[in-house]
Amino acid sequence: MNINYIKPDPWSLIEEGFDPKNVEASESLFSLGNGAMGQRANFEEHYSGPSFQGSYIAGVYYPDKTRVGWWKNGYPEYFAKVLNAPNWIGIEVIIDQAPLDLYTAEVLSFRRELNMKNGVYTRNFQVKTPGGALISICSERFLSFDCPELGAIKYSVELISGSAQVTLAPYIDAGVKNRDSNWDDPFWAVTELQCQGSAGFIQAHTMKTEFATCTYMEAKVLVDGQEMDLQAKKVGDFRIKAEASAALKPGQQMEVIKYGGYTVDLYHPKETLIQAAKEHLEMAHANGFEVLRMAHEKAWADIWQSADIAIHGDVPAQQAIRFNIFQLNQTYSGQDARLNIGPKGFTGEKYGGSTYWDTEAYCLPFYMATKNQKVARNLLTYRFKQLNRAIENAQKLGFHSGAALYPMVTMNGEECHNEWEITFEEIHRNGAIAFAIYNYERYTQDLTYVPEMGLEVLIGIARFWAQRATLSPAKGAYVILGVTGPNEYENNVNNNWYTNYIAQWCLNYAASMVERTQNDSSKDYKRIEKKTQLNPEELAQWKAIAAAMYFPKSEKLGVYLQQDGFLDKEMTPVDQLSASERPINQHWSWDRILRSPYIKQADVLQGFYFFEDQFDQKSLERHFDFYEPLTVHESSLSPCVHSILAAKLDRMDQAYEFYLRTARLDLDDYNHEVHEGCHITSMAGTWMSIVEGFGGMRVKENTLSFDPKMPEAWTGFSFKVNFRGSVLMVSVSSEGTQIKRESGPELDLWLSGQMLRV
Repeated sequence: MNINYIKPDPWSLIEEGFDPKNVEASESLFSLGNGAMGQRANFEEHYSGPSFQGSYIAGVYYPDKTRVGWWKNGYPEYFAKVLNAPNWIGIEVIIDQAPLDLYTAEVLSFRRELNMKNGVYTRNFQVKTPGGALISICSERFLSFDCPELGAIKYSVELISGSAQVTLAPYIDAGVKNRDSNWDDPFWAVTELQCQGSAGFIQAHTMKTEFATCTYMEAKVLVDGQEMDLQAKKVGDFRIKAEASAALKPGQQMEVIKYGGYTVDLYHPKETLIQAAKEHLEMAHANGFEVLRMAHEKAWADIWQSADIAIHGDVPAQQAIRFNIFQLNQTYSGQDARLNIGPKGFTGEKYGGSTYWDTEAYCLPFYMATKNQKVARNLLTYRFKQLNRAIENAQKLGFHSGAALYPMVTMNGEECHNEWEITFEEIHRNGAIAFAIYNYERYTQDLTYVPEMGLEVLIGIARFWAQRATLSPAKGAYVILGVTGPNEYENNVNNNWYTNYIAQWCLNYAASMVERTQNDSSKDYKRIEKKTQLNPEELAQWKAIAAAMYFPKSEKLGVYLQQDGFLDKEMTPVDQLSASERPINQHWSWDRILRSPYIKQADVLQGFYFFEDQFDQKSLERHFDFYEPLTVHESSLSPCVHSILAAKLDRMDQAYEFYLRTARLDLDDYNHEVHEGCHITSMAGTWMSIVEGFGGMRVKENTLSFDPKMPEAWTGFSFKVNFRGSVLMVSVSSEGTQIKRESGPELDLWLSGQMLRV
């Protein structure tokens, strides 16, 4: 049963009425972030019911030692954890000597809203105290986009009727734990607690990785606008608290304005973290809550100016796409090339590391088209700077001569995933990184990246594929054995078609880039040649392997097979499965899943999406009709690819269905796991579903091409793209498509097969 308590609204998530069963899901959905830090929508006040506490600092992690029953050579030594950071949002609320607790309180009304237009989260609720008093509470929270190390809270308590003694005690607390840890290790070591007036500072560093942080706060408490005396004090070894009390009369209001957040040694010298925090607080108090919020809202207005997608006639679809765009922008701003896009962003801890192949395959197109070129280039730079680690990863597995295997999951370039079949078999991720370089250059026409950085990455990847492929005497062709393709419901298979295809493509692409760099950038080529010890014989080998790559195929069906032996399975379509067995990963044994024909996400079809210009429409249709009925879409990355391909096949009802599935994946909790966090990286696929699927946007003949198609449920839609410095507004309605250039140089582009100048 999907959740359906989030009210449809074009610009907001709204929850009305309090149900403890929804708390953890809402903590994910109403999360805030600003690229530098993030916060699940935990209550400021105490809550004794089931809750997933989560505050996160971008780039800060802990290498939790892997827990396995038996060891394997090359197995990652740790599974990196996105750390639950010290709590800066806490406010104790004591009413007549009893802590306010919505889990046990008599809740008369409850409403929360995440306004995606301005990035502000609010809660309003009323409770009746055991003494009969009626209390109204309003909280307002945002994480500043104007000052990314700062958050702000306004929390007010109003007495409606009766009498009540109210204590408000803002605090910071470093005594936090992650929801899961392998060995129950302490992740944080607190080094100093410092108080100054109503301000508090807790310096702490992560164990092993030694990230130095300062969690800080300063608050003021007012009763009917009159400020009360407030002094911060140490409470034990992990907490700093300041409190004030007042006996309220009906109509009186008691309010906390609290500023807080984290300063980190990623951006400040360790010895100046407290000083940096003090400077943020001085700025915050000088400006005040309202001015800070206005600056924050201006930053969001600028984001929406370039990133918004408007849908007319379908509020649930509109709400969904804005939610996805909102979360992507909260997660990654693109200003720091050391950071990347975690699968859960700032909404949860699941999946550990900060970087998967999702970034290159799904997120890069979004950031290329909605941000400036520098942001997308930073994502590629991230991988370049980790090339040496990728070479080390390959060396651990027996590869040599500069072969590079980029990790499945990483924080710093080192593999840190703890599932064997994912870590060592799902090697197609190497191809996604090479494809991202191609995709970036194709879109931006930035020809400097390859000679400056990208070619070294391509050489390392090509060397890996050349060593990983094996010449089969029986087939007279090169095979790639013992892999897992994008479909993770098949492990340790031979000749996964997608893996073999992208390996072939990588070898040819790397060779062509070597030759181009040699001809066009001789200085860079000589530097790279010397550094990598590249030679002409190696290029010839790459081309020979690529030319002789093996691809499993059924001549009878006219389709490429997902891997050797795929047709040995019982081909029962997904629609014949009982709803009680779905999702199968929560009801079936792993053994049963592996023996089944069911596909977690696009596999062969992932290749048809990446390389669509290599296959004609009839071939796409055959493969779509064969594989989609066997796909359970139990990966968040699956529906978007199928939506784009369905739109290309003019199957708009199906394309729309898949769009809703990917866009409302978290809002409707299709996979029954939103309480663990949102699927941030797949949200970029939602954007792709509209822009590439319904908008039909492609790069064709070195310019943009659009072939718009509109779902029947919509009366119109529009989106913007930034293409090589020109910002275009594309508006689609039943009357046709209009493309307007809002800024930048004129462009010649394709619209429904016709050349158009804008």
